[in-house]
Amino acid sequence: MRYRPIFSDSAVDFFATLSRRRQRLLLERARELAADPFVVPDLRRADEDGREIGDILIDDFLFSYWVDHPARQVMIVDVEDTS
Repeated sequence: MRYRPIFSDSAVDFFATLSRRRQRLLLERARELAADPFVVPDLRRADEDGREIGDILIDDFLFSYWVDHPARQVMIVDVEDTS
């Protein structure tokens, strides 16, 4: 059973601002991240609930995420365009 990317409201809001081409690229990169949920992030930090948030730069997108292993979900809480 595969992991799947789940997007927060703020990540969806960011997604809506992108061109169709950039939207497709972001979705591809989010699926790649979900396909390897054990990847080591560039930075780790704790959120206000104590969850470990990973920040990883993939192409020109900075993903902030946490992994829910029992549910097999990669929870993408924020995305930034670094281009």
